[in-house]
Amino acid sequence: MFHKTSTKLAGLYLAVLMAISLFFSINVYQLSVQEFDRGFRGQGSILERGPDFHSAPRTLNQLLEEQKSRYEEAKSRVLNRLIFINGVILLGGGFVSYYLARRTLKPIEEAHAALERFTADASHELRTPIAAMQTETEVALMNPTLTLAQAKDQLKSNLEELAKLTTLSEGLLRLAHLENNDLHYVPIKAAEFIAKAISQVIPAAEKKHILIHSDIDQNVQAVGDEASLIEALVTILDNAVKYSPNKSQINVTAGRDQNQVAIRIQDQGSGIKATELPHVFERFYRADSSRTKQGTPGYGLGLAIAKNIIELHKGTIAVVSKPAAGTVFTIHVPAAT
Repeated sequence: MFHKTSTKLAGLYLAVLMAISLFFSINVYQLSVQEFDRGFRGQGSILERGPDFHSAPRTLNQLLEEQKSRYEEAKSRVLNRLIFINGVILLGGGFVSYYLARRTLKPIEEAHAALERFTADASHELRTPIAAMQTETEVALMNPTLTLAQAKDQLKSNLEELAKLTTLSEGLLRLAHLENNDLHYVPIKAAEFIAKAISQVIPAAEKKHILIHSDIDQNVQAVGDEASLIEALVTILDNAVKYSPNKSQINVTAGRDQNQVAIRIQDQGSGIKATELPHVFERFYRADSSRTKQGTPGYGLGLAIAKNIIELHKGTIAVVSKPAAGTVFTIHVPAAT
């Protein structure tokens, strides 16, 4: 679809370019012919008024013929040169027009492809719990000896699937909300919002006997929306806890890096393969590795939301990881002056 659109757009660019080129070429040719005519007539008048006009008419006629021949040759040269130039513009302009058309449509094409992937992934994730509930419910209804305990178990299973749907819908709504960039940016102490984020994951960390060690510069301030920054950090810390082994340690450091606040979260978890690192921030992406085999719940929206939050703060988020060696997330957000 976009290749046809690119061709049409390139054709439009080329048509505009050739229209401009032909307009100037026609005007240049007309002006050149007018100047040649003026020069030809002027030289002809000088020759006719010359002292040898009556004594050497043949010579004069020959001179006039030669002058006329040069005049026609000059016109022909100008015309050929303009045709050649327009031919070069046509060929070169065609390539340039197609390149510009592809470059113009590339962001739209990428956005369209991302929307298609998002729609397909969202549809798949929505169908899975719905299909599970439907199948389990139909099996239960077909059981003539269904007991009260079995019915309660079925209802509990349905509630679990509904909870998954709720989590998914909340994640999708959060992504849509972030698109509106409805955030309030104010100076906030890094130590405060990082401590609040850590406090939210401490209960899960304590269950696995994981120690969260923090080293935060108390004087550093960031410019941002506190609630959303806490949300992004909680997502990363929560993943660190989920994928870290029991009795391990997570290190959180933060300090000023020129005009930014650098936040570093390092775990001792299972790590991420190099082939999977470029995709960890994609919506609905969950690595098919030991990380997912641990049975951790989720739809792969958390890191996508965290990345959106950081980018809305004009910041960056990066990840470095090696399997069985842990993962390091590094966040940079603007620092308060």
